[in-house]
Amino acid sequence: QVQLVESGGGLVQAGGSLRLSCAVSGNIVSINAMGWYRQAPGKQRELVAGITSGGSTNYADSVKGRFIISRDNAKNTVYLQMNSLKPEDTAVYLCNADIKRNPWTRRDYWGQGTQVTVSS
Repeated sequence: QVQLVESGGGLVQAGGSLRLSCAVSGNIVSINAMGWYRQAPGKQRELVAGITSGGSTNYADSVKGRFIISRDNAKNTVYLQMNSLKPEDTAVYLCNADIKRNPWTRRDYWGQGTQVTVSS
């Protein structure tokens, strides 16, 4: 069984910072790309930031220059450092990972989500 467990969400004032973590556990062969998505009420889920196994990153335009995604491959963990937070960043943040559990099978896995609320 593979699990993605997120932590680090919460309530913060505009301009503040939060750091999200997502740890992957279970029997796996390798983790390819990992990413953070978010979903606000009444809105579609959107990609916030992604990182490949080699460390290449990409960001949504709305968070460029404010958020930093990183990963620790030894710990099977991905992080999202969020700075200069804005009320429009309020959403449930979900971790995603492309995981290979054996040489023939790979698929996406999702965490349960962590709430981030930014007050004005």
